[in-house]
Amino acid sequence: MSIVRRRRIRGGVDYWPGFVDALSTLVLAIVFLLTVFVTAQFFLSQQVSDKDTVLSRLNRQLAELTDLLALERSDKRSLEERIGTLGATLEATLAERDRLQGLLGGAQSAGSEAGARIGALTRDLDAERRLSAEARSAVEALNQQILALRRQLAALEQALEASEAKDRDSQVRLADLGQRLNVALAQKVQELARYRSDFFGRLRQILGNRPDIRIVGDRFVFQSEVFFDPGRAELTPAGRAELDKLVPALVALEREIPPDIAWVLRVDGHTDRRPLSGAGQFKSNWDLSAARAIAVVQALAEKGVPPNRLLAAGFAEFQPLELGDGEEAFRRNRRIELKLTER
Repeated sequence: MSIVRRRRIRGGVDYWPGFVDALSTLVLAIVFLLTVFVTAQFFLSQQVSDKDTVLSRLNRQLAELTDLLALERSDKRSLEERIGTLGATLEATLAERDRLQGLLGGAQSAGSEAGARIGALTRDLDAERRLSAEARSAVEALNQQILALRRQLAALEQALEASEAKDRDSQVRLADLGQRLNVALAQKVQELARYRSDFFGRLRQILGNRPDIRIVGDRFVFQSEVFFDPGRAELTPAGRAELDKLVPALVALEREIPPDIAWVLRVDGHTDRRPLSGAGQFKSNWDLSAARAIAVVQALAEKGVPPNRLLAAGFAEFQPLELGDGEEAFRRNRRIELKLTER
């Protein structure tokens, strides 16, 4: 009998810390789950502006919640095992109490000792009943937490599916927008090409069929001698007279082209490949070609062509029309080109 009593007392001391740990773990789990829930809500609110980050974080939260669910299930199984052990102990205690009560009825001489033992066993039984009730409450709370976690998982899965649907819809819209933009750009390019053709037709009528002025591809080409003296970038009087002929066509063109078409008249300066002596105003063909293009642009702007429709570019000797070292090749490569193009 004393051995059974010592086992019961020792068993009561062992169970209490375990339930304290279980309750502490439950509180920590609830706090952690609230933190996870708040974090999940925050990230879900950011999913429109940064869908890729939201998707990644949602996946991580799903993994974390799955791990927490597995942990809570493990704790639930542990508590259920403890409850089973407590139930077995309770049954053994009830059997022991019944046996002692029988001994008390058959042995009056040992009544006082048996009564004390029954009182102790009754107190132990009450304590174990309280522990069993607390364990059942803990299991019920865990069940509620598991249900809440399942609801959160379902909500997160729905949010993930909604985000993926929005992403697919955005990609479809972007593809459609890109296609419409390409069509609009193609229409603008075609419209500008039509105006370019009309503009070059007007220039032909104005300038006539001169050998020093010709069309090469989509560019109107003037030999540099038309505008400049050799090695210089100041427009000659004859060159200014030629530009005066172009100004009315450019002003009329600026009025005709719709304002939503971004166009410029690019003036390109080119030289032959022979280096400059270095003793004059210009140190290189870059300087000379750029200065000549700028001089033409400034003259056109002074005559009334809108400056925002003019662009000057210098190419030096690096865009030749003809290769070779002959004087004819050099002459053809020294040129000013006009090109109506997109801005």
